[in-house]
Amino acid sequence: NQSELDRQREREREREREREREGSMSYDRAITVFSPDGHLFQVEYALEAVRKGTTAVGIQGSKTLVLGVEKKSTAKLQEPRTQRKIVALDGHVALAFAGLSADARVLVHKARIQCQSYRLTVEDPIPIEVISRYISKVQQSSTIRGGKRPYGVASLLVGFEAGEPRLYKVDPSGTYSQWKASSIGRGSKTCLEFLEKNYASDIEEKDEDPVKLAVKTLLEVVEAGASNIEIAVMRDGEPMQIVSDEEIAAHVEVINKEKEEEKKRKKLSSVSSWPN
Repeated sequence: NQSELDRQREREREREREREREGSMSYDRAITVFSPDGHLFQVEYALEAVRKGTTAVGIQGSKTLVLGVEKKSTAKLQEPRTQRKIVALDGHVALAFAGLSADARVLVHKARIQCQSYRLTVEDPIPIEVISRYISKVQQSSTIRGGKRPYGVASLLVGFEAGEPRLYKVDPSGTYSQWKASSIGRGSKTCLEFLEKNYASDIEEKDEDPVKLAVKTLLEVVEAGASNIEIAVMRDGEPMQIVSDEEIAAHVEVINKEKEEEKKRKKLSSVSSWPN
């Protein structure tokens, strides 16, 4: 009868759905197998791990390079220095990351060894693009071999080459690219939109501070203000310097005052535009 036929069709549809789920799970588990629509699911999951990580921004000025990160709140008895998201790879290269801290620790260790190996072999500091390419090679190699998983980390690398500032971004798929300003982590989309509107390559010639722009960008996504922001600055011929909490707080105070003044100006302009 009709009801029996309907039940039979429903059982067939259920078996078909089960086969589809089993098929998708096989692509989901195998890092070296593409899905029929051209996806490597494990790489996409690694990218998702980065998107859930704390936000980091990188800004390239004409004379200054700035890295800024959103700090995680630490336990009262925990030593904060063990939770840093900005690290030095060599005297002229610094890195900020978003994603899994354990994976980042392994990558940073490999990158530091590569920097020293290059210096001993060539007797010159490693170029920023070369170390970026090395990190991307390490990350890409874990996407084509079985028995491994991708690194759930994206990185921003800054440094100087022959006096010229450089900023590179590396993602879990093994892709690296050069940027003037960029962001990674959960607030990256908001930060990138802000930087597209406010960044200028001649920022320092306009007497504007790249550090202030980095703080302003992070305040778009960081709710706790200065206490949850960490900034590092690099200048040609100088090692990376961590900006003090007091200086960050001063920038935040100035930015908040500017926002209040902007609100007042908008309010006055809207009032003056009203018809008499």
